[in-house]
Amino acid sequence: MNKNRPITYQQWLRVVIKKMPHLSKPQAVVLGMWSFAIAMTHHCGLSTAVVFLGEILEQPENTIRERLRQWYNSKVDKNGRKRREIQVEQSFVPLLRWILSWWSSEEKSLVLAADASTLGQRFTLLVISVVYRGCGIPVAWKIVRANEKGSWKPYWLKLLDSLQEGVPSDWLVIVTTDRGLYADWFYEAIEQLGWHPFMRINHQGYYQSSPEQQFVPLSELITQVGQSWSGKVTCFKTNSLSCTLLAQWDSGYADPWLIVTDLSPQQAQICWYGMRGWIECLFKDIKRGGFGWHHTKMNDPRRAERLWLAIAVATLFLVSIGGEAEANLPASSLPPLDEMSSSAQTKENPSMPEKPILLLKTNPTRCLSCFRRGFLIILASAIKGMPLPTGRFIPDFSPAPG
Repeated sequence: MNKNRPITYQQWLRVVIKKMPHLSKPQAVVLGMWSFAIAMTHHCGLSTAVVFLGEILEQPENTIRERLRQWYNSKVDKNGRKRREIQVEQSFVPLLRWILSWWSSEEKSLVLAADASTLGQRFTLLVISVVYRGCGIPVAWKIVRANEKGSWKPYWLKLLDSLQEGVPSDWLVIVTTDRGLYADWFYEAIEQLGWHPFMRINHQGYYQSSPEQQFVPLSELITQVGQSWSGKVTCFKTNSLSCTLLAQWDSGYADPWLIVTDLSPQQAQICWYGMRGWIECLFKDIKRGGFGWHHTKMNDPRRAERLWLAIAVATLFLVSIGGEAEANLPASSLPPLDEMSSSAQTKENPSMPEKPILLLKTNPTRCLSCFRRGFLIILASAIKGMPLPTGRFIPDFSPAPG
């Protein structure tokens, strides 16, 4: 590598080449170029990346532009005879393994969040992310046209399957979804991977506390703010599900949380569902609060998926460094998950013993996200000519043993 290029840039290219070994070296180098430009400029637009890289590499902008465009083009749109295109799906496991290789060695638990997002009338994005310290890092995604007809089921199943080899079998993996994504096939697919669904459901259905009792409306389970409940039940009259049901109605929410999971009532804590909301922070970071994805002019879903690979790597870059810095602050601005209030009223149910439900404190918030903190640390290092900070993941999620 050219010794005249910024040391942080050279270091980042080495990291990307090492952590994405399935890519050819030219593919990995351009992925490093894209992700470095996105992280440093806080923008995922081609022209912005071209100007930035042209300046730091001292190369003509047209040369940089062609390299970046050829990288996300499909094979039929590439120049030359040796045309290879990025198969995005092949990067999901290496991306997840990259994260876990930097994970704290004392922790063997992981929370994933699945969600869908739209980009105007152009795209619908289906994404599974690692959620960590108030942020999300995409590890698997599918982009379809916003008006595409048909079920998302095949896409979600393929995304889940694509990640299985990325997590050691002895890890505890929780997969969270909002109520719009609950489906019995989704729940079962998560279980089949040896992972644990943690899925919010609507309150219009019915549940049964024991075979001897009648089905009763879920809406009658808890009826007041401050009430909580958990127990083994059968949910739904149609497509019944034997599961643990967690319920909580916290102040400031229009409806209670109703969560179904295969974890035992003794292990599962409804407060874990609060981490699902961190994927919303991911969408903010990638859109208006960060990389400006909502400004993209792309219309081809396949090209957009390849650009998202660079976005995912840039996000990993920032969050790993910002998260480690936050974890080592004298006093983190986010309370740990075990710093809870147990003031909620547990509703009595004769079919099960009472169990206190721990609630997340909702008032304290970060003064600065790990995403933003990582950007500022990297920027300061580059300005001072210092080596690239080393990123690690120090999770604040540690479930009780089952």
